[in-house]
Amino acid sequence: MKLMKRSPVFISLLVLLSVALVHGQSNPATPKPGSGLPETPVPGTQTSTPAPNASPGNAAPVTQPPASTPALNPAPAPTYTAPSGSKVTPQAPPSGAAKPVEPSAATATSEPEQPKTEILDSSATSSGTLATDGHDPVLDPPPLPGGMTTLVGGTVTGVDHIRNRMTVAVFGGGRWKVGFDERTHIFRNGAETTQLAIKKGERVYVDTMLDKKNHEIFARNIRLGIAAPPADADGQIVDVDLKHQRVTLRDQIDSVPVHFSVDNSTRFTHGSNAASISDVKPGALVHVKFSPESPNRGLAREISIIAAPGSQFTYVGKITHLDLRRGVMAIQNVVDDRNYEVNFNPAQFPDVKDQLGVGTEVRVVAKFEGTRYSAQSINVTKAPETSEKE
Repeated sequence: MKLMKRSPVFISLLVLLSVALVHGQSNPATPKPGSGLPETPVPGTQTSTPAPNASPGNAAPVTQPPASTPALNPAPAPTYTAPSGSKVTPQAPPSGAAKPVEPSAATATSEPEQPKTEILDSSATSSGTLATDGHDPVLDPPPLPGGMTTLVGGTVTGVDHIRNRMTVAVFGGGRWKVGFDERTHIFRNGAETTQLAIKKGERVYVDTMLDKKNHEIFARNIRLGIAAPPADADGQIVDVDLKHQRVTLRDQIDSVPVHFSVDNSTRFTHGSNAASISDVKPGALVHVKFSPESPNRGLAREISIIAAPGSQFTYVGKITHLDLRRGVMAIQNVVDDRNYEVNFNPAQFPDVKDQLGVGTEVRVVAKFEGTRYSAQSINVTKAPETSEKE
């Protein structure tokens, strides 16, 4: 009885439960995001739908990977080489292949960045920046040193092309170490050349400057291959060695003894007459010409005897200097336009002593005594002008 009374209620509950289960399986619940925003569907995803014949208990969810995730190692697309002469039709890539990413318009139109030079060490320049005159203080050579230029001549005794230096035996004595570089102008016979033309034994003339920065003598110009002019000397013979044909001369300028040789090619003259080496005696005044190729005065080319001891000379001209106390007069000889100093004793010439004066024209016969000229006779040819007396 009790079971029969409860059966309609039980049946009703059972029907409602079945309806709820069927409705729940046909409309599965979708999880909501925690932010409360409406759900946005993911592009390329598909919603799984159960097969029409599938039962609710056998339905299984289908999970697919998102389409936006690229493959880790995509396989390379196969290539096809068409035979020669055939046309190839480009094929479209498969629908599932990833498309190449094109650069943006801003990246495509932007110009490449230009290189920029910066000086990291500001000590290379005086102000820390490059000058605007085009001179590079690091790579370009420095300007020429200031100051005076001195011309020296000599012979190259050594060249160092690595350190750009040369040693010059200067004419007159001494050795100089002279530096040169790309700023130096080098000439040979007037034509500009390179530093390789400087060789040991070359005769050079150098325009030198003092480089205070490098503490050396710098060559501004170097001239090579210049022929030496003939060397001359004037003086008095000190000694003659006939056996070895060697002559010693006391130079008139610096009174330094000069030794030279003579040979069969040496010419000897005494005035306008020919002479020989036997006429060259100690005390004689001579003029010597040397060969250009003998800068050390090793060989005499010509010896002219100006005055030998005991020779007499006649001088005609005006008196340019007069010292009656010392007995010395200077005469400007009209023959060779040279000035000669003549010694005389005023007591030996009482008749003309009072007529002598600066500007007086005289004719004097003097004897060369080895160290001086002594007057043998003095004749006044013309008294000095009034303006010359004053």
